[in-house]
Amino acid sequence: MSGLYGLDNEMNIEASNTGFEEVKQEPEKPKRKPFHYWRVSGKDYKLKLTTAMIGRLESKYRTNMLTLVSDGGIPPLSIMLTIIQAAIAPWEHGIAYQDVQKLYDRWLEEGGNQMELFTEVLMPTLAVSGFFTEKQAASMMENLKDVDELL
Repeated sequence: MSGLYGLDNEMNIEASNTGFEEVKQEPEKPKRKPFHYWRVSGKDYKLKLTTAMIGRLESKYRTNMLTLVSDGGIPPLSIMLTIIQAAIAPWEHGIAYQDVQKLYDRWLEEGGNQMELFTEVLMPTLAVSGFFTEKQAASMMENLKDVDELL
């Protein structure tokens, strides 16, 4: 299955840890926020999807991330929590799905709700992960706040 992604086999390239030389271009664009933070029980959890995690999620659900989160309303809770698990995993080593469920339960006890999970946790996480420009993210967040107020 690993041969399904990328062109390494076709180009006879072996994966290496040496990386590649990055070329800097001027002028430098403003950078995105490095993470979105989810505060639960007084602790801030870093959330950001890496390319590897996005690939895993898209393979698991057999669709792209934007379809997953924008296909007719908010996604099911289990999908949102799985995305959060993928976004938190690089910084909270070994975090299991059940751990994310427990975090969500604590967050609910602190006053959170499923709509806020979507608007205040998941969508900002996608924004810092490069799914939208900063302007698009700001516009979407404003629209989501309007929807949240109507409900």
